[in-house]
Amino acid sequence: MTLFLPLAVCAQASYDRFITAIIRDDVSTVIALQLRGLDVNTPDPDLNPPLVLALQRDSLQVARHLVQQRDLAIEATNAAGENALMIAALRGHLDIVQALLRRGAQVNRPGWTALHYAASGKTDQALAITRLLLEHHAYIDAESPNRSTPLMMAARYGREEVVRWLLQEGADPTLRNQQGLDAIDFARQVGREAIVELIAAAIRARQPRGQW
Repeated sequence: MTLFLPLAVCAQASYDRFITAIIRDDVSTVIALQLRGLDVNTPDPDLNPPLVLALQRDSLQVARHLVQQRDLAIEATNAAGENALMIAALRGHLDIVQALLRRGAQVNRPGWTALHYAASGKTDQALAITRLLLEHHAYIDAESPNRSTPLMMAARYGREEVVRWLLQEGADPTLRNQQGLDAIDFARQVGREAIVELIAAAIRARQPRGQW
């Protein structure tokens, strides 16, 4: 038994160093531990995959390293069902979104999607990421588990130009979620009157014109 104790202690120490290195954006330590055989898919104690954790902490040097690793499980999710593409889209890390898409990251999935997260983003890259996901065939009216759409998320949380772009690309402003709320309701609840009018104008434009 005593023969194996040092190995267990050493493994725990390496694991602790790995998680700490991700949080601190210490890419050199991550690489050193990889070379010693540590699995880059080892989650943290809260079950966040390493790339998801790096993105959540804005540890971008580590994230840019991990996304290039051939054995990385790019679709791995945390306890909330969020994967790396979703977190990168929300936090505005365009280059990492691009890298994940080049590696074949799944754009459409049941429930919450990367487009929901991109539409909710407040960063300067929110529109660029939204456009990129749509170019990669993201379903524009994807429904979350409670049937909320990316347009609803953009109306409440996102940038006005993202709302405008989703409407321009054909997002349906009349859809309602399980609570009976539409995109206008999402905007109105937080006092975003400019967004309310923008969506209302899009709805009016969809109405058939009368003929004399």
